[in-house]
Amino acid sequence: MSQLITLPVIPLREAVLFPGVTSPIAAGRPGTLHAIEAALKRDQKRIFVVAQRENLDDASPELLYRVGTVATIGPIQRGPAGMRLLLTGDARGSVTRFEAEGGYLVATCEQTDEIPPLDPGAPSFLALYRETRERAAELGHRAGLPKEAVEQFLAENTDPGRLTDLVAGHLDLKASEAQVLLETLDVEDRMRQVLVFIHRQISVLDAQEDIKSQVQEELGDRQREMYLRQQLKTIQKELGDDSGREDLDELKERLAGLELPDVARKEVDREMGRLERMGPEGMEAQVIRTYLETVCELPWLERSEERLDMEAASDILEEDHYALGDVKDRILEFLAVRIMRLRRDQTPEGSQTEETDPSTPTTAAAEPDRNPILLFVGPPGVGKTSVAKSIARAMGREYVRISLGGVRDEADIRGHRRTYVGAMPGRIIQGMKQAGTLNPVFLLDEVDKLGMGHQGDPSSALLEVLDPAQNDTFVDHYLGVPFDLSEVQFICTANYLQNIPGPLQDRMEVVDFAGYTEAEKLEIARRFLTPRQIRQTGLSDEQICFADDAVKEIISRHTRESGVRQLEREIGRLGRKVARKIAAGLTLKVDVNKDQIQELLGRPKVHPEHAAETDQIGVVTGMFYTPVGGDIMFVEASPMPGKGELVLTGQLGDVMKESARAAWTYAKAHAEEMAIPSDAFKQDVHIHVPAGAIPKDGPSAGVTMATALVSALSGRPARNDVAMTGEITLAGRVLPIGGLKEKVLGAVRAGISTIIIPAKNEADLEDLPDTVRSELEIHLVEHLGEALAHTLRGAKLVDGRLKFE
Repeated sequence: MSQLITLPVIPLREAVLFPGVTSPIAAGRPGTLHAIEAALKRDQKRIFVVAQRENLDDASPELLYRVGTVATIGPIQRGPAGMRLLLTGDARGSVTRFEAEGGYLVATCEQTDEIPPLDPGAPSFLALYRETRERAAELGHRAGLPKEAVEQFLAENTDPGRLTDLVAGHLDLKASEAQVLLETLDVEDRMRQVLVFIHRQISVLDAQEDIKSQVQEELGDRQREMYLRQQLKTIQKELGDDSGREDLDELKERLAGLELPDVARKEVDREMGRLERMGPEGMEAQVIRTYLETVCELPWLERSEERLDMEAASDILEEDHYALGDVKDRILEFLAVRIMRLRRDQTPEGSQTEETDPSTPTTAAAEPDRNPILLFVGPPGVGKTSVAKSIARAMGREYVRISLGGVRDEADIRGHRRTYVGAMPGRIIQGMKQAGTLNPVFLLDEVDKLGMGHQGDPSSALLEVLDPAQNDTFVDHYLGVPFDLSEVQFICTANYLQNIPGPLQDRMEVVDFAGYTEAEKLEIARRFLTPRQIRQTGLSDEQICFADDAVKEIISRHTRESGVRQLEREIGRLGRKVARKIAAGLTLKVDVNKDQIQELLGRPKVHPEHAAETDQIGVVTGMFYTPVGGDIMFVEASPMPGKGELVLTGQLGDVMKESARAAWTYAKAHAEEMAIPSDAFKQDVHIHVPAGAIPKDGPSAGVTMATALVSALSGRPARNDVAMTGEITLAGRVLPIGGLKEKVLGAVRAGISTIIIPAKNEADLEDLPDTVRSELEIHLVEHLGEALAHTLRGAKLVDGRLKFE
């Protein structure tokens, strides 16, 4: 009886190692790696290799066969995922018991000797031996091995048992079949079984050749690719491997379970029929399959359950955003309409009020419910995108966002036709697939930055998407069938309304987002920005504290914007500098106040205009609007010797130059009334608007230029605490302007206490916060004379005529 030995165990999945065979394996399981390391520490580097009954990660003793192979470990290549090594089988081994030791299995086994044939010289055994050698040589030749290599292999291995094991190790066998051969100790019996497997593989090769000849006859001169795919198809059919068909049946079952419109159902059935008639490996088959899978993934009936609760929605909007009162009101009105529609739809059809005649048709029931398309317009950083996300949260709908900035191809919206290689649906259909429901909140961001190229105009493609009367039958070029977008709540955002084409703008309801006041920015910083940046910089409230005067200093001296993005960046930058101090052990807590801002953030980056300290002749304060907010500007007029010409500088646009010429003409026509000497117009007048490197344009500086011109020609100083805006006509009428809220807020920041605005802009004053209106003295004017009476020192209006003291 052989001596018992104890060896570490390598469990193999779906493989068997025969004695005499050298085979590479990849080891990655922790137990296997520990077993290999334990074997390497031994002198002979021997290990016990045994197959698993099932392909499981956990190789417990119950899963292992009782017969394996004692092997020697050869070269090893280590890697990040484990190791690769060569194992050479030495002898069969029979396990007495398995034990766990140090995170791996150890087998107590004994080497098992094979049973030689009773009579090696018997004719029957010799015939079996020769047949096995000849069929093994034939199989090697048929498999493409060189003749010399096969003959050398047979010459070096004449022992029946060794030959049988080596041939078995190179046959394509299932693990269970190979294990039976390993456990067969009788050499003659094992050789007979190996011969059966050799004959079986030779028969498979014969069948392959027959299939090859049949396919060649069938295809004739067709392309090589189609020939190879047809050959693979026939092989799979012969071997009973029809997994591709199972996938096709699964796809067909999924499509059958969809409730599609009639048009879509007809198209899907047609494409499915084409797919079934062609081979699944063809290029066109893959295109059709991708199309059908896209149809399966679209939400044809799935809807999110809406949460229409006015109080909860109001709380969510207040929780996510501060200020923006008009915007929140419009959103809550929209939700209220949704609630009323839902109540109307839930009313039983037969119920009628007493005042209503049941025979009278009602158009409300016949009209489809159409979601309004909202367009959020405002400067960057005021919360347009985040408000859309809050709307989705308040309504309990899915939220999808796509950015349209820089899109120049119509196919981005409508998709590519399937005739093109790499065709795919447009971004609208892709967004619907991402949402998974028919009624998401769909944000089209930066709709004013759509481009136009030789591939078409994407803004024109949006006309159908954003038209509630048409988008219930939106046809994507890739889909080729109508898809219902009528339940989608589309929301668009833009910075510049004038960049949106008129027909597209006409389909949307504009919601204006104005800039924030300094007080609103301060409150936003308290509620949202400061806590978020404290978390992101790894600090806590116990380590840093922001004083209100510090935040105000950042707002006024380090940022210039209508929104709060730059403000948040500056707060984050300040937080990082404090974090560096604390991390270095220089301090434990920092209370940030106004005096520390310059130390932490450096010198101020913004130098806003401030109200003039004294009254000046020919210098008048105007108000202007930019995408980053409002501000004041000074218009300077100065007479000089000349020929009575008007000189304009300061990078003024055409509209602004025309306003200056209109003011010049008005001053000439009413010189006596405004106490301007008659010889004043014989000299040149130079009108300059500072910040000459910045282009300026617009009609709203008309009143300001006229006032500066009259002040300079009449020699009367203009009040330094007054700012004005308004367009002027040749008759002196003051016309309304836009952007009043931003202009007034900019003037307040600059220290202005009195403003002059067109009388027709009185309604726009409601947009101003009460705190701002209470600090201002506001004059509404309809004529230039009224503006001059409030601006020029010593001027007043008597019976509608301008008088000077």
